[in-house]
Amino acid sequence: MTSIDKPTDHRSAASDAGAPHSTTDADARAVTEAALFEAFGGVRGMVETVLPGLLFVTIYTINADLHVSAIAALAVSLVLGVARLVRRDTVKHAFSGVFGVAFGVVFAMMTGNAKDFYLPGMLYTLGLSLAYILTAVAGVPLIGLVLGPIFKENLSWRTRNPGRKKAYTRASYAWGFILLAKCAILFPLYWWADTTQLGWVLVSLKIPPFLLAVWLTWVFLAKAPAPIDVFAEMEAAEEAEKAEKAAKAAKAAKEQGES
Repeated sequence: MTSIDKPTDHRSAASDAGAPHSTTDADARAVTEAALFEAFGGVRGMVETVLPGLLFVTIYTINADLHVSAIAALAVSLVLGVARLVRRDTVKHAFSGVFGVAFGVVFAMMTGNAKDFYLPGMLYTLGLSLAYILTAVAGVPLIGLVLGPIFKENLSWRTRNPGRKKAYTRASYAWGFILLAKCAILFPLYWWADTTQLGWVLVSLKIPPFLLAVWLTWVFLAKAPAPIDVFAEMEAAEEAEKAEKAAKAAKAAKEQGES
């Protein structure tokens, strides 16, 4: 097995070099927190997730007008998306909320049933929960596919960092079962409860399960080996190749001069 194939633990290497464990662990946790913040949108992302649905159910509770409630929810979602674009934030965060709300609005308008405003999001949550679980079972955990590029490790965790793969697998199971439990609450309410009851329960379940899943992901990854920076490795390989070519050229020039 070559060195490039061996699992890498950057924290151990730092410790061998004389860096204290506490400092290295703190750095690893800080990197993990930053990556999770970037991946899931942070506090602002949570506000953008809750606000359209909260506005919809509030207006519908007051006047039971599907059209006004739907238009208000879509309008605030568009404003939030445009605000992200103006600030040059990630396009993914700018448009994901808009598309989600738009699907709900269109579906509710087509059926005339206000509860259907929530149905596309519920189906998406169900599909996402199954994706997390099935990819974890298959050995390619979805949370690793999402966070790998952010940590600059891409898919190196699959073959070169087994401890990190284990952490991603646990995190994916956590996300999957938490979202599945959320669906187990919401889908019966879709059939049995009225629109306002479903809406208020759904809004109340937006943040707590999400925070629990993010926290568990942070716990698993904070205890895992540090990510392998494959981009740094590629840059180092390119620099080494350039240095080798320069050395060969210098040697050839020297030999030519001696002859």
